[in-house]
Amino acid sequence: MADTGDIGVGSIIRFNGELMQILEYEHRTPGNLRAFYQAKMRNLKTGKLAENRFRSGEQVEVVHVEYKMMQYIYPDGDFAVVMDNETFEQIHIPLSLFGEGRKFLKEGIEVKVTFEEGENVILAEPPTFIEAEITYTEPGLKGDTATNAMKPATIDTGAEVMVPLFCDVGDWIKVDTRTGQYVERIKK
Repeated sequence: MADTGDIGVGSIIRFNGELMQILEYEHRTPGNLRAFYQAKMRNLKTGKLAENRFRSGEQVEVVHVEYKMMQYIYPDGDFAVVMDNETFEQIHIPLSLFGEGRKFLKEGIEVKVTFEEGENVILAEPPTFIEAEITYTEPGLKGDTATNAMKPATIDTGAEVMVPLFCDVGDWIKVDTRTGQYVERIKK
């Protein structure tokens, strides 16, 4: 057990029997009232957001987690098969743990997998940025580089992202997997 002063953004705690990740955490002292911590948390199982106030010094159960970089190999139904790069052990992870980032998974990329006390997988994240090839988009017109207009494009993972008008089929782009937004065009 730890108290409320020992946790922060990114910490994983057990709250009302559920695993929660702290997204926002702020210490507040309103006027002449007692200080408290305001926390915004995400349930790791359901993805729902919750807010709670913790009294200063209140005991909370911090869950000890282990992060491991693993290689994404292939999808298998509702699961992703990933491999430990050191032991070559393969495990199946539910694709739902990747959230919206699952549409950016490509064979061979490194993903961050979070284990609860070394056994249960509780969270999985794709890399923050991926490089992808545009497989389909409407052709751009000459001189379309001056405006910030965007058009839909399908990338090699099957996801659809909005790209500037000057991007064409065969171009390689960098995509932010957290937001699904185009970052830049890259040379390959």
